[in-house]
Amino acid sequence: MTIPFKKHILPNGLRVILVPQKDNVAATILVLVEAGSKYETKDINGLSHFLEHMCFKGTKTRPKAIDIAGALDGIGAEYNAFTSQEWTGYYAKVQSHKDELALDIISDLYLNPVFDSAEIEKEKGVIIEEINMYEDLPNRKIHDLFMALVYGDQPAGWDVAGRKEVIRALTREQFLDYRSKHYLPNASVLVVAGTFDEKKIWQGIENHFSVLNRGTKHDKIATTEKQEKPAIFVKFKESDQTHLVLGCRAFDINDPRRYALDVLADILGGGMSSRLFQRIREQLGAAYYVRAEGNLFSDHGYFGVAAGVDHAKLEIVIKAILEELQKMASQEVSEAELKRTKDHLVGRLLLGLETSDALATYYGGQEILHQEIMTPESLIEKINGVTSAEIMEVARFIFANSKLNLAVIGPFKDSAAVAEILKF
Repeated sequence: MTIPFKKHILPNGLRVILVPQKDNVAATILVLVEAGSKYETKDINGLSHFLEHMCFKGTKTRPKAIDIAGALDGIGAEYNAFTSQEWTGYYAKVQSHKDELALDIISDLYLNPVFDSAEIEKEKGVIIEEINMYEDLPNRKIHDLFMALVYGDQPAGWDVAGRKEVIRALTREQFLDYRSKHYLPNASVLVVAGTFDEKKIWQGIENHFSVLNRGTKHDKIATTEKQEKPAIFVKFKESDQTHLVLGCRAFDINDPRRYALDVLADILGGGMSSRLFQRIREQLGAAYYVRAEGNLFSDHGYFGVAAGVDHAKLEIVIKAILEELQKMASQEVSEAELKRTKDHLVGRLLLGLETSDALATYYGGQEILHQEIMTPESLIEKINGVTSAEIMEVARFIFANSKLNLAVIGPFKDSAAVAEILKF
């Protein structure tokens, strides 16, 4: 699977990635900005995500939300936006012959939001209801609690959606100030992927974005790592299922060991044949879902196992997870299991890049973190080059008591029993 790409940089610093995909019926326009919850201070926590919402509430050329939604719906687009710790994205996926229209609308969202004060006040209610919704989704909320446990009261430990009291207090002036510090061409990436006329789309990009002036980007607060012993947090909630994330501090996304971590995570919880799935679901019958993954960021990262389990089997499941992690640090993976895992990872990677929006996110995600862009072919080579010895080395580094953390949501008021078994 050969997917070439081209990278251009406008005089104002905007990075442009073009990823042509012959014979695709679609094209995706994606803008990524170095703006997320890790760029916030405590008094504006949640503003990055709130600002993303406000870009759809009116622009200078499309003053009402219905004007924006109507324009996107009118060209049959799939569209959305998203905010993470380290970036915010806006995209539209359209039939390939409507790519210039999509570019016009997405550029308008990025360039011309008006931040009407009345709309901000109305949208506060929407944001708060979104926060409430996540509170009622424990399989999602547990990840926020895990991050808070591991990183504490610093941006890496804060909820991307923010806190209700902060959301209620945000002002138009704070939106304008934050945007002026972060929504800059030299801190943004524009990706066009799929089928498109390169000459026409490039002309459109220059017409829309060349007017922007380069600015001074405000950096995010560096993440501080500090832990000496296992940590646990239990949130009491009457529920039919206990949700947990058990994990350990790892390293950042630029660490060369990340490929071994990817393979390790897939061995443990990457599919129905993975060790944890077989142990916890098939043998113990204790969970419907169980998965493992490495989550790596620009200056920190962790490995985590997530599961939704039978209340009565919580301690059994925790012990089983710890045992499986310990095995990774003490026993080399067989060649047969290693090959099966690599084939699984490569297959998921290639199948996941069939669509133009997936391609745009793949290339844009690397560029926005200022990484050297790695083609799928190069990534596959890195995955296939991982050895059993490298996996064991990573496991021994990560799976240590001083890096161990457990977050739980369920009908428990005392964590003492669980704390007793939380050790390797």
